[in-house]
Amino acid sequence: MPSYWLMKSEPDECSISDVEKAPGRRVPWIGVRNYQARNYMRDDMRVGDLALFYHSSCPEPGIAGIAEVSKLAYPDASQFDPKSPYYDPKSTRDAPRWVHVDVKLVRRTRLISLKAMRARPELASMLLLKPGNRLSITPVTRAEWDAVIAALVELGAKSSIAKLVPA
Repeated sequence: MPSYWLMKSEPDECSISDVEKAPGRRVPWIGVRNYQARNYMRDDMRVGDLALFYHSSCPEPGIAGIAEVSKLAYPDASQFDPKSPYYDPKSTRDAPRWVHVDVKLVRRTRLISLKAMRARPELASMLLLKPGNRLSITPVTRAEWDAVIAALVELGAKSSIAKLVPA
């Protein structure tokens, strides 16, 4: 049984369109520099887990698609590159601080805006919607996942999208 996640990405860094155009529709989820988010990737994410691909820090933030974890956590090479905005001078190849997973696009969806998410009582407990939560990766409960899938169907997604939820 997969776990469910919400993974935030700034569209200027990596948008759902970028993932669609990537070879194999796969990208490494680089640049995470928060220990809790890193720990989720390192300790909890498994190949086959599903994620809500969330556009953040943009004019209309919201869920833009569904992705799947396609590779377990491994060292994020950007931490070693002095030219990278994600460079960490305290990290070494022998003891890397930062890891990332690879994700592949399952399906681009109509955007479910942050405002629309806040209007749905069944999503009230979602960590994304809690005041002060700025984590780039958060777990999503099965009930929250089901509610998002239902919202996508209401927005016109084919009901076959529900097959993304194993019984």
